[in-house]
Amino acid sequence: MLSVLEIVLPVFIVIALGYTIRRTHLVDKSFFGQINTLVFYVGLPLLLFYKIGEADFSSSFNIKLVAATSCGVASCFFLAYLAGSIFKLSPPVHGVFCQGAFRGNLAYIGLAIVYNAYGDPGLTKAGMLLGFLVPVLNFFAILALTLPNRKNQEHKRILKEILANPLILSSLAGIAWSYYQVPFPVILDKTLSIISGMTLPLALLAIGESFSIKKIRGDLPIAGMATAMKLMLLPILTALYMKLLQISGMDFAIGLLMAGAPTAVATFVMASKMGGDEDLAGTIVIMATGFSAISYTILLLLLQLLRS
Repeated sequence: MLSVLEIVLPVFIVIALGYTIRRTHLVDKSFFGQINTLVFYVGLPLLLFYKIGEADFSSSFNIKLVAATSCGVASCFFLAYLAGSIFKLSPPVHGVFCQGAFRGNLAYIGLAIVYNAYGDPGLTKAGMLLGFLVPVLNFFAILALTLPNRKNQEHKRILKEILANPLILSSLAGIAWSYYQVPFPVILDKTLSIISGMTLPLALLAIGESFSIKKIRGDLPIAGMATAMKLMLLPILTALYMKLLQISGMDFAIGLLMAGAPTAVATFVMASKMGGDEDLAGTIVIMATGFSAISYTILLLLLQLLRS
């Protein structure tokens, strides 16, 4: 239990620090907005490019893991969409509920948990997986928000933004660098090492700043159901697919931990752009982030039991 807490607590203590810094007005809100921009457009892309690019492609890339996690996302999307149809949710609520049930914060929280648990080797594998999962998640996010309201035309513009997503582009560049075994010059290697060291802490501080109880204004039962699907159903589905494809060891653990990431803040952004229920989106993000401290502890304990 102590070793599990040593993995989970540091991540959420840094998130809590971001929350405390903002609430004590040590810095203003624009500071965190700038941090978020810096992390998304500079820090994370360079981190992913560096960690993936320096890896041995043949030992770090697992096509079965990509397939299993993608199938988990697709299955969770289908079940969430079906549940929304059964409960006859309105289109703005239906889309946000569906998206919140499967779209995880892989880049900020998922990578941090994997890094704390498995160090650089785990971060490299998780980063490579992220490069393939981000397009999958965005594809189903667009479906979730457009299918309930087929008159919405914003998906075309959103699709263009996704194709230019710096996390996707940097991951693909890193994969190509790794595949062709291009060595990093010493100066570039040391530079990227420094930048990658600052990225995850800044990302967690930004998550903490966005955390606010005041944002819990949406339909709580619907938000609770989306949170339960994201934190419990998606990891279960992913684990079943991984077992079916005979994935084990670190790859199994990384797939499970990435599947267990709480709902991404990007769900709120896309909901606001595509006519979704913004209050519900914000509520799902806050609930999932808060409860993920518990769900991650449970997942890591289960992984330890499987190893023993």
